[in-house]
Amino acid sequence: MIDQPENTHKTMQTLVGSSEFPTTRWTLVVAAADPQRKEARSALVSLCEGYWYPLYAYLRRRGYPADQAQDLTQEFFIRVLEGRYLDRADPEKGRFRSFILTSLKFFVADEEDRQRAQKRGGGVVLPLELSSGEDRYQREPAHDETPERIFERRWALSVLDRVVERLRDEFVQHGRPEHFERLKMFLLGKSEAPYAALAREMNTSEGALKVAIHRLRKRYRELFRQEIADTVADPGEVESELRFLAAALTRK
Repeated sequence: MIDQPENTHKTMQTLVGSSEFPTTRWTLVVAAADPQRKEARSALVSLCEGYWYPLYAYLRRRGYPADQAQDLTQEFFIRVLEGRYLDRADPEKGRFRSFILTSLKFFVADEEDRQRAQKRGGGVVLPLELSSGEDRYQREPAHDETPERIFERRWALSVLDRVVERLRDEFVQHGRPEHFERLKMFLLGKSEAPYAALAREMNTSEGALKVAIHRLRKRYRELFRQEIADTVADPGEVESELRFLAAALTRK
């Protein structure tokens, strides 16, 4: 996980480009809330898998112990996959980030008076790595952030993580994972990195290295905007969501 808010904020400030997008994961879910629709369910599973940790961190900051926060997170996403709460997904205000946190608050309010000792039947529906959530949470800043603030910050970093993973996967598919590992530092604004030494290490020219870095950053920007577009229902909201993420990373 790349967790460099200062550098990633600088990167985010440069993310410009086309605002035209095809149907995205979240718009598909909003348009087809029926959980029996395979396309909608697949899109929703992908979003849930990528963005469960901000909700877990929110619950922990609200005071729930780790085991209860894990149970609540898992149970909440099971409910969402069953189609519950999707009637609250407003296409006019269709940000997955807003929808998922508001729905979690409704869910927690419904569950606070119930005994959470028993788990639902049918096995685990989502392969969420909840056991890793507590390790990540223990690395959160010690200062007194509100649950909402920690959710927003973790949401922003989750977007960045997903983009980096998508970019890494592309390099793996092209048989060049080692190139990504060497070049990924340039996604963090480290323009002072030793180009000449790295070019020798990669057996290429300094000019070719700079071209590769330029292409890497361009593809990163493209994937970043695609990822944001996948969490909003209106392409016109991409720019404001981008500003929100940048603010969440730099807010004190």
